[in-house]
Amino acid sequence: MNKLNFEALAKENVFDLINKEWMLITAGDSSNFNTMTASWGGMGWLWNRPVAFLFVRKERYTHQFIEQNSRLTLSFYAEEYRKALQICGSKSGRDTDKVALAGLTPLKLEDGTMTFDEARMTVCCRKLFATDMIESDFADAELYKKFYNANAGGTDHTLYIVEIESVYTK
Repeated sequence: MNKLNFEALAKENVFDLINKEWMLITAGDSSNFNTMTASWGGMGWLWNRPVAFLFVRKERYTHQFIEQNSRLTLSFYAEEYRKALQICGSKSGRDTDKVALAGLTPLKLEDGTMTFDEARMTVCCRKLFATDMIESDFADAELYKKFYNANAGGTDHTLYIVEIESVYTK
């Protein structure tokens, strides 16, 4: 992968990039990491820095890796890897080697973060902020009912704001 400035990312439609293409959020190091598929999030400018914001359910195995590490990656893939992303979003790394099952090749980047050789683009990030999303903070109670009520099987997410430090592309 080639390390680039932010121009490659700036050319992307982040609405399609995250919502339609999906992404893998990966945290940990080469000796112990986990990844998960996500389609919620965004990118922008905050605190005079380029940032991404992510939402991760607390029961996700990846959540503990994000909590324990200061850095993580967001990686994006061509359509041919859709099945691999489906596997990473439906299997838990707690009880299966979903990376192998998905046919992905782990790749350690120069900052020690992990991505996969198959990624067309990887965004390396550093955690800046985290907060738990709780029912009392929702101005629109219907959103909470729709996405988090017990009948829907939902649980609260942690919202992470991460600084985008570098971008790698193929």
